[in-house]
Amino acid sequence: MPASPRRILVTSALPYANGPIHIGHLVEYLQTDIWVRFQRAAGHDCLYVCASDAHGTPIMLRAAEQGLAPEVMVENYRREHLRDFTRFHIAFDNYHTTHSAENRRLVEQIYARLQARSLVEWRNIRQAYDEQARMFLPDRFIRGTCPVCAAPDQYGDSCEACGATYSPADLKDARSAVTGSTPVQRESRHLFFKLGTFEAELRRWTAGGRLDASVAAKLEEWFAAGLRDWDISRDAPYFGFPIPGETDKFFYVWLDAPVGYMASFENLCEARKNTKHPIEFNDYWSPDSRVELYHFIGKDIAYFHTLFWPAVLAGAGFRQPSGVFVHGFLTVDGQKMSKSRGTFVAAATYLDHLDPEYLRYYYAYKLGPGTEDIDLNLSDFAARINADLVGKFVNIASRCAGFIHRLAGGRLAAQLENPALFAELSQAATGIAASYDAREFGRAMREIMRLADRVNQYIDERKPWVLARDPARAAEVQAVCTDGLNLFRLLALYLKPVLPHTAARVEAFFGAGALAWADAASPLLDHPIAEYQPLLTRVDPAAVTRMIEASRPPAPAPAARETAVTQPAASETIDLDTFLRADLRVATVLSAETVDGADKLLRLTVDAGGEQRTVLAGIRAAYEPAALVGRQVVLLANLKPRKMRFGTSEGMLLAAGDEAGGVFLVTPDAGARPGQRVR
Repeated sequence: MPASPRRILVTSALPYANGPIHIGHLVEYLQTDIWVRFQRAAGHDCLYVCASDAHGTPIMLRAAEQGLAPEVMVENYRREHLRDFTRFHIAFDNYHTTHSAENRRLVEQIYARLQARSLVEWRNIRQAYDEQARMFLPDRFIRGTCPVCAAPDQYGDSCEACGATYSPADLKDARSAVTGSTPVQRESRHLFFKLGTFEAELRRWTAGGRLDASVAAKLEEWFAAGLRDWDISRDAPYFGFPIPGETDKFFYVWLDAPVGYMASFENLCEARKNTKHPIEFNDYWSPDSRVELYHFIGKDIAYFHTLFWPAVLAGAGFRQPSGVFVHGFLTVDGQKMSKSRGTFVAAATYLDHLDPEYLRYYYAYKLGPGTEDIDLNLSDFAARINADLVGKFVNIASRCAGFIHRLAGGRLAAQLENPALFAELSQAATGIAASYDAREFGRAMREIMRLADRVNQYIDERKPWVLARDPARAAEVQAVCTDGLNLFRLLALYLKPVLPHTAARVEAFFGAGALAWADAASPLLDHPIAEYQPLLTRVDPAAVTRMIEASRPPAPAPAARETAVTQPAASETIDLDTFLRADLRVATVLSAETVDGADKLLRLTVDAGGEQRTVLAGIRAAYEPAALVGRQVVLLANLKPRKMRFGTSEGMLLAAGDEAGGVFLVTPDAGARPGQRVR
């Protein structure tokens, strides 16, 4: 236990609750978890909270697409995200949601405090409006050419190519991401936070060593361009918290999302209220708090966390972060993740094929404290794990443990044969700890593997397998292998933040309790050990290949193609009478289920207006059955029933397809009724 344990609160950015967690997301959560686990192993009081980011227009539109209430969809994703995080050994103290009573209360409290200090005001603005969708468009639902660097297909508020921020009205060749139409400008009344008021304070805050140098340099660019007041409201329709006293106005998701850190922590405080370890909200969030507060985020949201968020906290009378740790993006084999190449790998898909601790180690080996992107090179991934974790680390235990049981009754010797080597590895704890604390994980991994090489070199020199041939030297074998296992135990301690599951198995093998950083100073002697069980196996490159193949979009199957009217080639035409013979009708999905023995089919029962039809559709790869119930589709009603291996299909659903094999059901506009003709 350190002389003065630190009190630390840590957060990761809140994952958006409209899709699964993938290996790109995991860079941040694994980086955070490794840092938190090190702090705990070092004896510090370190809490880690997170939540699902549950509000905004994308959530609203995705829920409508799935035929679900937004509240249901975001809770489904929250549970799915937590499941995948847990399987990657990410140890949150609390994982909440921004769609919570705590978050609503805190957002309203912050708004009231900002109002009381005249830090917010209403203004009339002209805003992009999609006449087809009949809604105002959030900045991120407008795409076009960056007005600064001319990069195409950029968001309406910021450019991913050059990092510039701007007004959607400045975007060139703007189009709606909802319908593809050209937005028009309409006037609306919006609420603005006076960010510019805090320029001097933010300059002081950002100059206090809280940020990586590259992030601080980027902030200087933003300061030079001038801080723009921040629009913190949105018009209905919108899924979020309504603004008190207003009609059809909601708080923008980027106001309530970071408040979700506070809300998740408050939820944790409530859960611990009557336990042995209660925590007080104000101890952590009051302006005079002495607790350290750190946010781990991606570089794409640095503006929000290093300008907007500290200013809102200051304006509302709360403490500001002690530091904001910004990381880069993930590339795979040197390129952006790609669905068509199979490198856009969902966390769940990875777990179907590979051990989560392999990815934890590889990311740690690649990560530093800066904003540089890291690359997951798939061939290097397998080679690195096999060389470092299997060939160097667990190899030590496998070489030594058997001799302790064969020649020493399963008991370690009472003293070390080479105390100098133990001292060398023990003294390395200080430097490795400093690397972990500075988020120099790659440096820590390289040092640990250098030490593993030293241990293996020692075992190679002493050759216990040769010594064991002479029964008279059994005590010497025990001494050498006691050294080897104690050194292995030190390495397991140093790797514990990265490999928590493996470390737990090492702890069970030694039977001496949980490893803590303080244990680096003391060898384990005259102590029984368990029978050794293999801790890690080599990565099979074929498993990596299978993971990539499983991540590719499915190739169009015959059944999937039959869900759509065949598109004639450009040279083929049909006359109007032929087209009119197709009886296209609106239908509502009453039930949907998988088909035993068919990995691409769903069996749907649809209401076509007074009659029910059974349709076998090859859309299983694209749609979850539960998400289809209640959804309206377009049915080719006068198609001759077709007997198939799995039953008779009484119609066909209209769908679009893309070159990657995706299938997208055609859906009529809201208000259409079952049985209506599609014209």
